[in-house]
Amino acid sequence: MEKKEWYSLPNRQSIETPSLIFYEERICENIKIIKNMVDDLDKLRPHVKTHKCLEITNMLISGGINKFKCATIAEAEMLGMANAKDVLLAYQPVGENINRFFKLKREYSNTHFSCLVDNLEIAQKLAKKASSEYTTVDVYIDLNVGMNRTGILPEFASTLFKLLISISNIKVSGLHAYDGHIHDASMEIRKQKSEPVITWLKRLKEEFESITGNKLTVIAGGTPTFPIYADETDFECSPGTFILWDKGYQDAYPEQQFYTAALVASRIVSKPINGLVCTDLGHKAVAAEKKLTNRVFFVNAPGLVVQSQSEEHLVLSTDEPENYKIGDMLYGLPYHICPTVALHEKTICLGADKSVRYWDIISRKRKITI
Repeated sequence: MEKKEWYSLPNRQSIETPSLIFYEERICENIKIIKNMVDDLDKLRPHVKTHKCLEITNMLISGGINKFKCATIAEAEMLGMANAKDVLLAYQPVGENINRFFKLKREYSNTHFSCLVDNLEIAQKLAKKASSEYTTVDVYIDLNVGMNRTGILPEFASTLFKLLISISNIKVSGLHAYDGHIHDASMEIRKQKSEPVITWLKRLKEEFESITGNKLTVIAGGTPTFPIYADETDFECSPGTFILWDKGYQDAYPEQQFYTAALVASRIVSKPINGLVCTDLGHKAVAAEKKLTNRVFFVNAPGLVVQSQSEEHLVLSTDEPENYKIGDMLYGLPYHICPTVALHEKTICLGADKSVRYWDIISRKRKITI
């Protein structure tokens, strides 16, 4: 599929910069690849935090993927708008988000929504709200398997489980574990670090099923450990970055042969001194949480070296300043695509037929309607 200058947009003179670009043909290929990496499509529960886009959600659903994971109420609503069958809000709702979660359940009744819990008090609040609405709420116990961000430590999970199953209007559907701390470049090291996580999850699943007699689902992992869980367990897997891929994961995980399917378009706006060029790709347009040299790589200008970045400007050095002129378009591959997408209200989509369309990044919003 690889073609020379696959990234080049038609009618470049009419393209505003900085802009986000999606490449439909490559997205389609990535969906095919992910489907071929599992022996059962029911094991796939992609995270939509990467793309936040209704059109891509529809592509995944058309591809036979029916279960999804998300992190915000807006992302969950986007999935409801797409009539996704099964959606896990991979977040423990607190405060007003409890009310918003139940509004989702009312407004998008064709979609089955569940959420995470790691705290008895929150579970009781969810149960109380469910009771007032004459419904039940499906929850997954969120386990802290080493990232120390959210979740309950596995050794305390049994106590929480036994308390949860005694609460009316709560149904424990399974276990959830995100292992974002396992991101080593070596697949062997990732496997070694995943082994105790897998052991804990299998042990707790077996224990809890023996208590209630109900089958539980385990949802585990992200992109770095996805191949491990896909091959060695019957867990549902939640990769997200695969759909667009990025420079960071391309470099770190060569065993996953996804196509980079999103770039940021930028133009040279100034040449302040000899050897420097300045583009309009400031940190309002590309994720800036990584170190300066690991934010963007220009696929059509690989020799450019980042020197500084501010809100609206990215300054780069070059040994060949004569090769660049003001107005030149550069195509940047972000090192971290997820937060880059969230910076843009819309994306340009280059269709498989080379048409140019504009898609909303609809769930970058904190609120769509709910």
